[in-house]
Amino acid sequence: MIHLPVLITDLGLILAAAGITTLLFKRIKQPLVLGYILAGLLVGPHIKFIPTVTDNESIHIWAEIGVIFLLFSLGLEFSFKKLVKVGGSASITAIVEVVFMLLIGFVAGLAMGWSTMDSIFLGGILSVSSTTIIIRAFEELEVKHKKFAGLVFGVLIVEDLVAILLLVLLSTLAVSQQFAGAEMLISILKLCFFLVLWFIGGIFLVPTFLKATKKLMNDETMLVVSIALCLLMVLLAVKVGFSPALGAFIMGSILAETTQAERIEHLTKSVKDLFAAIFFVSVGMLINPSILIDYAVPIVVITLATVLGKFLSSGLGALVSGQPLKTSVQTGLSLAQIGEFSFIIATLGLTLKVTSDFLYPIAVAVSAITTFTTPYLIKSSEPFYLFLERKLPKKWVEGINRYSSSTAGITTLSDWKTLLKSYTFNLIIHSVILIAIVFLGSKYLQPFITQNLINGNNGIVISLIVTLFIMTPFLWALAIRRIERKAYSHLWLNKKYTRGPLIALEILRISLAIFFVGILIYQFYSTWISIVIAIALIVLCMFVFSRRLQGFYNKLESRFLLNLNAREAQNAQPEILPWDTHLVELTVAPESTLVGKTLIDLSVREKYGVNIALIERGKIMIPTPGRDERLYPNDKVLVIGTDDQLAAIKELFEGSIDDNLQSSFPKEDMALQKIVINSSSPVYGQTIRNSGIREMTQGLVVGIERNGERILNPDSTLTFENGDIVWIVGNNKKVPELLK
Repeated sequence: MIHLPVLITDLGLILAAAGITTLLFKRIKQPLVLGYILAGLLVGPHIKFIPTVTDNESIHIWAEIGVIFLLFSLGLEFSFKKLVKVGGSASITAIVEVVFMLLIGFVAGLAMGWSTMDSIFLGGILSVSSTTIIIRAFEELEVKHKKFAGLVFGVLIVEDLVAILLLVLLSTLAVSQQFAGAEMLISILKLCFFLVLWFIGGIFLVPTFLKATKKLMNDETMLVVSIALCLLMVLLAVKVGFSPALGAFIMGSILAETTQAERIEHLTKSVKDLFAAIFFVSVGMLINPSILIDYAVPIVVITLATVLGKFLSSGLGALVSGQPLKTSVQTGLSLAQIGEFSFIIATLGLTLKVTSDFLYPIAVAVSAITTFTTPYLIKSSEPFYLFLERKLPKKWVEGINRYSSSTAGITTLSDWKTLLKSYTFNLIIHSVILIAIVFLGSKYLQPFITQNLINGNNGIVISLIVTLFIMTPFLWALAIRRIERKAYSHLWLNKKYTRGPLIALEILRISLAIFFVGILIYQFYSTWISIVIAIALIVLCMFVFSRRLQGFYNKLESRFLLNLNAREAQNAQPEILPWDTHLVELTVAPESTLVGKTLIDLSVREKYGVNIALIERGKIMIPTPGRDERLYPNDKVLVIGTDDQLAAIKELFEGSIDDNLQSSFPKEDMALQKIVINSSSPVYGQTIRNSGIREMTQGLVVGIERNGERILNPDSTLTFENGDIVWIVGNNKKVPELLK
């Protein structure tokens, strides 16, 4: 008898349960995530009256695979470039929210008598909102065009990065079992180091590789390569002591910067959906229903803490960042839930065996409840804002509006800020690269050369020379390269008292370069004489070959920037504060009544109060289009207006279809048919035009075969004769009724 592995039988059971419950949840119009969790609960080990998954180990395996692909897909939507473009408002809002929710979760856990570790993990669970749930709710409620939606998406991008940081910190804390500040700092620095290194290396190598192999990449190959890159980064992350989820997220974010990002996202969507479903089902499997009953009160308390805490913290953060009261209220109520990252953090505590068994099902229960409440909170956000505006003292409201207006104009940077910002980036990036080269040279290159190529001291010398050669352009960029020449010259010439700090900065740069050379040589030789001689030689070479090094480095930098900017990101949308006016992109649907009309005919400014700032037609950009410009199907139009004005005009862009017209002629009824004419046919002896075929059958005569001769696209004056074989494209139900 053939034996089927338990892993396969369990997978079949998982997918069968997921399929049935998701069909049910689709029917009742509820989030599919809840259906997956319910499916996991039904096939989990705690429900006995139906077939259940028998091997707990396979549950963890599928959950781990699910987390990897879920984080990979989140990385594809994340993009470091998006993070840079998020702006201060979203960053401040996210940081305020995360800090407050960490404190609220920690205090709530201690107040309920939980252990310190349970309370810390509870804070982490509550600190991150759900990207999946919010996007789905925004789509269902059709509010993605509103101003607050852009701020919410920015907050979610920052939260994704914070969640990754939390995973690393909580892992460190769980392993050490103590609040050692030094160990935490080392973990943070280690994470930052590898994030910068992987980002720089990934952007330099991955887009170049994809560009070089573009002609060889069909959909199948691209899918295989994308998943291979994801799993390679997972292996690398685990190798250096991080979680597989971090590696998957990083590779996703690197691929998000490439020109193939949309294609990869499309190709991997099915894989992501499959394994994400498996992950959420595995989440449900780990829930013990009896724990939910025993901990009903804590579930209610934590749910209230989540909704109220996130509303207050996010709203406060938005206000502090300079957003008006309306946007702040809408943002706060939109973010009042927990989701996929919360499950991952809860799973981490369970896997490391540092949290109690009850924390995981409580987190899932709170997520399920807040998933249900999210659409209602978003829908009620505007009425609640109007209520607050009526009840709050007028001085408060006016003060908030004045603060929003004043913060909107604070954008000027001084020469010192510009210079220090550039120097800081230069120092961090090149320090990371040089540390990585030193590590690779001493730990991998030198052993490889001495063991496989040249033994003894000669092998060590060659390893050192090769490593120094690779380091040289980056040492030059760190120590000698001129940065922000304009700001530097202003400070040097206009204010004599600034020359001292400028000289100190240059000395610091050169000292750091010498330090890295010394560290490298110390890995190979411990004698100070050799270190001093080597440093002197490398400094001399950097000055002598400065021009060549500059040319080589500029090529490297150009390649990196070309890869980074290859995928054109959307420009940051300017805002007019404290009003609700903002920019949004709308697409002209083919069935829209706007198609073919000029802007003067549409009179959108007069009728709706909005302005059209730009029309994107394929690769053609039409800024500030003239009154005689027409709109065509699939034009992308940048429109400026308030939420209400944009909501009104949005319906015109989307258009509408007559349901009766659509249902009266399904697409599948159109077919190519062959009819033989005889003397009793209704159209015998008539011309094609007079036969009524077009009007009565929605048909078109495309060919006639007569006496062995074939007539393609016959003239409408041609007369039907006995024995004609007529080819017609038309309604396969009406054509036979007329001609037979």
